[in-house]
Amino acid sequence: MKNNWFLVLIISIVLFSISCAEKNASIEVLFQEDANDWFSDGDAEWSFVNDELMGTAQGAGGFVMTKKSYTDFILELEFKPDSTVNSGIFIRCKQKEISFSDCYELNIWDLHPKQENRTGAIVSRASPMEKVETLDKWNTYKIRNHNDHLQVWINNIMMVDIEDNDLKEGPIALQAAESGKVVFRNVRLTVLN
Repeated sequence: MKNNWFLVLIISIVLFSISCAEKNASIEVLFQEDANDWFSDGDAEWSFVNDELMGTAQGAGGFVMTKKSYTDFILELEFKPDSTVNSGIFIRCKQKEISFSDCYELNIWDLHPKQENRTGAIVSRASPMEKVETLDKWNTYKIRNHNDHLQVWINNIMMVDIEDNDLKEGPIALQAAESGKVVFRNVRLTVLN
C-alpha cells in the first residue's frame, strides 16, 4: 500500500511539473498581417480579411511558411475549409518547401479520395482515430510535438498519438491546394523546453 501511495505521489509531481512548464512557456502568434517572419510560395493567393488569413487555390497550390524552425511545441489554430479545398498544416519541414515525406503533413481535407489521409491524418504516417466533419465551419487544430511524440486533436478530439523519430525540427506551413478556399485564424505556438 505504501508503494502505491508513493507511486501516485511521484506521478502527480511529474504531471504537475509538465503542466507548469507548458503554462510558463512563451507563446508566439504566427502568420500575422504585415509581419516579416513568414513568406508565401506557389500559386495560391493569400490575403487577410478581419485578421483572418485566407488561402485561395484555383487548380494549383501554394503555402505560407515561417522563416524560423521549431523543434518541440504546441501549435493551436482555428481553420475553416470549404468543400473543395485540399489544405493542411506542415511541421518540422526539412526544406523551405512542403511535402508529406519531408514534413509531417496534418491534413485538412474531409473528402480526400483515400479516407485514411482525411482531415486529422498525418499523411502516409498515421490515419485519424476518429472521423470529424470540418467543412464550412470553424474548427480547432491542436498539435503537440515533443521529442519523438506527436499528438493531434481536432475540436478537442484526439486524432493521432504516435512516436516517430524521422523529423526533428523545421519551419511550419499552411497550405491551400486544388480548388477552393481555407481560412485560418488565431495561429499560436507555444515553445516547449
